[in-house]
Amino acid sequence: MRNKMMRKFATPLAVGAIGAMALTGCSSDSGGEDGTYKIAFQGPLSGDNVALGENMQEGVQLAIDEANAKGDLDFKLEYVAADDQGLPDKATTAAQKVIDDEGVVAVVGPAFSGPTFASSPAYAEAGLVTVSPSATNPDITKEENEYTSFLRGVANDNQQGAAWAKYLSKKLGLKKVYVIDDKTDYGKGLAKVTEKGLKDAGVSVVRKSVPQKSPDYSATAQDVVNSKADGLVYAGYYQDLSPFAKKLKEAGYKGVGISGDGSKDDKFIELAGDSSENWYLTCACTDATVEESTKAFSDAYQKKFKRPPGTYSAESYDITNMIIQEIKKLEGEVDREGLREALRKATYKGLTKEFSFQENGEFKGENVYLYQVKSGKIGYMGEVNSLIG
Repeated sequence: MRNKMMRKFATPLAVGAIGAMALTGCSSDSGGEDGTYKIAFQGPLSGDNVALGENMQEGVQLAIDEANAKGDLDFKLEYVAADDQGLPDKATTAAQKVIDDEGVVAVVGPAFSGPTFASSPAYAEAGLVTVSPSATNPDITKEENEYTSFLRGVANDNQQGAAWAKYLSKKLGLKKVYVIDDKTDYGKGLAKVTEKGLKDAGVSVVRKSVPQKSPDYSATAQDVVNSKADGLVYAGYYQDLSPFAKKLKEAGYKGVGISGDGSKDDKFIELAGDSSENWYLTCACTDATVEESTKAFSDAYQKKFKRPPGTYSAESYDITNMIIQEIKKLEGEVDREGLREALRKATYKGLTKEFSFQENGEFKGENVYLYQVKSGKIGYMGEVNSLIG
C-alpha cells in the first residue's frame, strides 16, 4: 500500500563531476536543481493564530539562514512559506502549493492538527516528508490513516492531557474540573484525554464543547461558576481563551485555569489583559529564553527578529537543522522519498531535546512543560512530572 501511494517528484543528483555541472546550471528535475534545496513551513501565517505560526516560521528561517551563512555546504537552502491560516479548509491548497514546487524536499509542519489531517494524504502521495513541531492530536499517527510522510517532532496530546490530569489531581488536589474544548481536532482530542485522566484519578468532570469564535462567552462562564468546579481546563487557542477568560473574571470565577500550547503565547496576555493572570499553560516545548542549552539560539533569534523566541520557535529550529543534517548525509543523492526515509530512521541531538521517531512517525518522547502567567508574563515552571514529584 505504501509504494502505491508514493510518487517521485525528483531524480537524485549525481556526485563528483556531474554534481559540479549541476551547480553551474545543468538541467535537472531534482529538488536540488541549480544546487538549491527548499525547505517549507506550513502553518498559520495570517488569520487569528498568526502569532503561533510566526514563532515557528522564524525558527525555520533562522536555521536556514545560519546554515547558508556558514559557507560549508555544497548546496544552497531556500525557505518556502505555505500559509494555511491554521484552518483545515485552507490546508489542502497550502500543501498543494508546496508539492507543486519540485525544489521542496521537506516540510516543517503542518503546525496544527486539523490542517495536518487535511493535507497529509496529499503529502503521502507525493512522498514529501512533513515533520511537525506542534500538531499534537494522537489520532494523526493511527495506522489506518496511512499518513506515510508524517513525522511528529513533539509529545502528543496523550502526554499533554495526562499531564493536565496528573497536575490538577495530584499536585493541586482538585475535586471537580470543568473541561471545555473548542470543537477543533486539537481541542477535542486534548479534552478527551484530559477527561479520562481526571476521571481515572477520581476527579468529578463536567464536559462541554464551545465552538471557536463564539460571539459571547458569558453564558459558558456563568455555567462554570454555577458548577462550583474548582478547576477549569480549556482545550483550544488563545484567540478564544482570551475573551473567555475575561468573561470568567467578570462572572467571579476563582478556581484554577489551565490551557495548552495553543494558548501559550504572549498574545493571550495582550488580548485577555489582567484576566490572564494566574492561568497555567502547558507545552511540549521548553522556554528557549531560560534553558542554558538554547541561550545562543535565543540571542541569535532576538538579534534577527527583534523579539524573543516564542512557542515552538526553538523546536522548529531544531527540526530544520535535523532536515539539513540528513540532506548533507545524502551527499547529493537527494530526492523526496529518499529524504523521507532517512528522516524516519534518523536521530538528532537538538538544542531542545533528542529527536527520533517510532515506526508510525510518532515522537519518541513525552516531556511536557508547565508555565504560569504572573504579573503579565508567562513564567516557566519546569517539566510537569518533576513538579509533581
